[in-house]
Amino acid sequence: MIGNEIENALQALQQGGLILYPTDTVWGIGCDATNPDAIRKVYDLKRRADSKALICLVSDIRMLEKHIYELPDVAYDIIELATRPTTIIYDKPLNVAPNLVAEDDSLAIRVASDEFCQKLIRKFKRPIVSTSANISGEPTPSHFKEISSEILKGVDYVVNLHRDKKNSNPSSIIKLTNDGVVKVIRK
Repeated sequence: MIGNEIENALQALQQGGLILYPTDTVWGIGCDATNPDAIRKVYDLKRRADSKALICLVSDIRMLEKHIYELPDVAYDIIELATRPTTIIYDKPLNVAPNLVAEDDSLAIRVASDEFCQKLIRKFKRPIVSTSANISGEPTPSHFKEISSEILKGVDYVVNLHRDKKNSNPSSIIKLTNDGVVKVIRK
């Protein structure tokens, strides 16, 4: 079952489409983090200002290192010691679409802990966007059944896994700068 879902989601991602998928936190809208047109579709679907940055997921530390100019040493400790999903905002991202990078030249990235996400990203060989499956300003759905029909109709593929599972909270967010500043954005 998981293999079929990975193949179907992979096909949508490779064609520049949007997927709706379960993550290690909440249901997410995803796309190829290196494809500016796909990222524009996410902003349009969510009716979100493109000045509000999106998060992306990587499969592991090796992939993370390929997408950050300089990975601060403390990032390894935070990732290893975190007891819940933790997104880190890094300076100077590399090899992602320009419209994914925030105005201050930073990018929020999380190493996925969910098995489906890890396998999908590894097979795709690129980071994928992960933003909550809601219209901007509306509550984040805690169950699949709470996702609006507008979101469901606006994506190219809806992953058929974990639809009966209650989602956990959004990830913690920490900002790390290359000059050593650590700032908690969301606990």
